[in-house]
Amino acid sequence: MKSIVIFLLTIFSLSAVTAANLDKGKDLFKANCATCHNKNMKDKLTGPALMTGLSDWAAYPKEDLYRWIKNSQAMIAEGHPQAVKIWNEYKPVVMTAFPTLSDADIDDILAYTNGVIDGSYPPKAAGVAADTAVVAPKDNTWIYFAIFGLLAILAIVLGGISRGLNRIEKEKEGEVVEKKTVMQLLTSKSVIGVVLFALIVLGGYTTVNNAINLGRQQNYAPDQPIKFSHVTHAGINKIDCQFCHDGARRSKQSVIPPTSTCMNCHKAIKKGSQYGTEEITKIFASIGFDPSTDKYIENYNSLSQKDVGAIYKKWIKNQYLLNEGTSMNEEGKDFVKNQWNSIVSSLTNPNKSKVQGPIEWIRVHNLPDHVYFNHSQHVTVGKIDCANCHGKVAEMETLRQYSPLSMGWCINCHRQTDVQFNENPYYDSYIRYHQELKDGKRDKVTVADVGGLECQKCHY
Repeated sequence: MKSIVIFLLTIFSLSAVTAANLDKGKDLFKANCATCHNKNMKDKLTGPALMTGLSDWAAYPKEDLYRWIKNSQAMIAEGHPQAVKIWNEYKPVVMTAFPTLSDADIDDILAYTNGVIDGSYPPKAAGVAADTAVVAPKDNTWIYFAIFGLLAILAIVLGGISRGLNRIEKEKEGEVVEKKTVMQLLTSKSVIGVVLFALIVLGGYTTVNNAINLGRQQNYAPDQPIKFSHVTHAGINKIDCQFCHDGARRSKQSVIPPTSTCMNCHKAIKKGSQYGTEEITKIFASIGFDPSTDKYIENYNSLSQKDVGAIYKKWIKNQYLLNEGTSMNEEGKDFVKNQWNSIVSSLTNPNKSKVQGPIEWIRVHNLPDHVYFNHSQHVTVGKIDCANCHGKVAEMETLRQYSPLSMGWCINCHRQTDVQFNENPYYDSYIRYHQELKDGKRDKVTVADVGGLECQKCHY
């Protein structure tokens, strides 16, 4: 019985590993090979097309191919015929060495490669075209829990069988075997060891997962010093993103709009549709514009807060009287006082004692310092719509971070996004791709095809 259970467990484990080989090979190929080798395996890229490249190694022992992948330069130096042949064709481009790949890893990559070449991978459902839209991967977490549960049950069964066989063996030898209680079994060294091991694995997983998520702030939506509504500006009034964030088309940063940009409109628009004078007066107080006279205040930065307050309290009072049509009463006095206090609290902080000066907006999107991202490269060259990364900003009353901005998110975008080659002079130098598109050898070029997965592109 014990042998049968172990045999079944072994078969189950081997079948699970075999089923996962192609998927693992795909991940390894993307991580190590896709930068230089075309993913269709049939066309050259920086390196040879693998459909013909691998077939050339068939005349040599498989161990030679392992050695070539792990350290190509060593084989060239020793004069291996196939290694020298490839080097003469592609030099001076040096193939990256992969000494950390095991033979099993290479087998997985080769299995995936052959699957792509013969069309067996990925498996296609009947009636479904080969080129379909990219869909989000399914959550297969339940499979891992199911496997873990099955293995736990098998471990308990095998443990019971093992204890039963040991007891029978000892009784045959004349020993009196005391049957252990449930508490004794639960406090045995083996059970405690398994529990400790599980806790270590769980702790390690939790630590790594939290480390990966460190600094991530998807859906972060802080309250800003001024209640700026993207719904009003980008939604209702259809103001283009680049009118305010004009750096997005010409520089690395999209730039936070200076107050002078706000004044392009608000010299004329002095009362907001939602908050009346309160939020727009913060803009005036920041830059030193007197809405009562439609002029900028001379020597504004040298004025005391009392003098500044007198200017804007007068403006708030006049607007209140204009709207209410009554003389100034206690309600009106409270209105002016509360609105001015709101202006002061929004434009000052422990490090800024005066309302004069730039509005200190709270940054929403913040990449790590070791990451390079260029807005103009995506907006002007790539012609990527702002909503692809920032979501439907025109529907956000309070701006929030829409995308995770993680490394995996960026890489997946580069793999899936087509490069807009047509009438885009930036890509004129990619002559081979233009010719292949013209000849019908390819129907698209992705960001990954033009080097979008190279580490140096983002980590300079």
